Amino acid sequence: MTEHQVLIAGAGPAGLAAAAQLAAAGIGDVIVLEREQHAGGVPRHCGHRGFGWHEFRRVLTGPAYARRLVESAHQIEIRTGVTVLRVEPDGVVHVTTPSGPAAIKGQRVLLALGTRESPRAARLVSGTRPWGVMTTGALQQMVYLAKLRPFDSAVVVGSELIAFSNLLTMRHAGIRPVALVEEQPFVIAPGPARAIARFAFGVPVLTGTRVVAVHGGKRVSGVEVEQAGKRTILECGGIVFSGRFVPEAAILQTSHLVLDAATGGPVVDQYGRCSDPAYFAAGNLLRPVEPSWNAWDEGRAVARCIAASLKHELPDAEHRIPIHAQDAVRYVCPQRIAQPAVLPPALPLNLRVSREVRGRLCLRSGDRELWSAQRHMLPERRILVPMPAHLPTDIDSLTVEASVSPGARCLNGHR
Repeated sequence: MTEHQVLIAGAGPAGLAAAAQLAAAGIGDVIVLEREQHAGGVPRHCGHRGFGWHEFRRVLTGPAYARRLVESAHQIEIRTGVTVLRVEPDGVVHVTTPSGPAAIKGQRVLLALGTRESPRAARLVSGTRPWGVMTTGALQQMVYLAKLRPFDSAVVVGSELIAFSNLLTMRHAGIRPVALVEEQPFVIAPGPARAIARFAFGVPVLTGTRVVAVHGGKRVSGVEVEQAGKRTILECGGIVFSGRFVPEAAILQTSHLVLDAATGGPVVDQYGRCSDPAYFAAGNLLRPVEPSWNAWDEGRAVARCIAASLKHELPDAEHRIPIHAQDAVRYVCPQRIAQPAVLPPALPLNLRVSREVRGRLCLRSGDRELWSAQRHMLPERRILVPMPAHLPTDIDSLTVEASVSPGARCLNGHR
């Protein structure tokens, strides 16, 4: 078994940003493990522009952005084709490599395994099983890596930001987008996404519409959808399921680390530290889903905490205050606050709601209100709450809750 100061599992934006930050902090004995044959993560498959401005002050394509990430961590050894099989206490990580199985120990281990989309099966869409049903990731790999054109037209299911990136991928491949279909009564992506799809790409966005079934023999011939109780068939050659991300946490399911049932990722404190203090986590493993620049920021911030931990400047917490989600709040991350707080928090208090809420968002301990604000909250939209750095000594738990204001109306017309 070899031993290193830091092991990083995952060579995407969070993992590579952490590696570069650790090198800048003078920690050179760092190994990055990546299961694919090339580092860079999901952006490596995204041929469109829209990456890099926050990190490098350049507007880059996904592959160019991935190369810049790798270049930024050039001092660090990156081992590709290495798959993490399981993690054990005290930083022992079992992997499979091109030359066989191995065990590696890290004084600290950063889990930056990322996230994946929910495919058709997880969405319980019925119908036949023809060729032409895939996720955004599969489409991007076919178009940009394999140089294939899997179909001539397609329906995109979902309206998160990544769903609209499909329009750029399809334009690049000469695929005609038929429609974007969203089950919610609103577009999940922030900003004028619907207008951009309609006027820049000529694609209708059908909100309040549910995919019922896929039709076709050997290939997709159409998608059956239901809107306001009426069913229609959209003729197309393919269907792309986009969004509904879940963390890549399969290897953690049987590990000793405590997982959060709501997010699917590991339970962490404000420093990204897991239940085993040898392990840290950052990026979209923690909660789905954030854009690449947020994962990059988190990787750097958690790396600073890892560096402090190696220098014994981040002691074990004397008290861990759990944070609970209540009412319409679906999850909150991090799930606990370590006290006493000795460093600035690496992670913001990040939450999602399960339904649309126009009302009051509140952080409280029992009957004591610590923070509140009026918000319009939508499912799958990023919502941040100020992270309390120091808490009264008599607080043993916190609750984040969202309540509807009297008379407030939501987009679906319900109060």
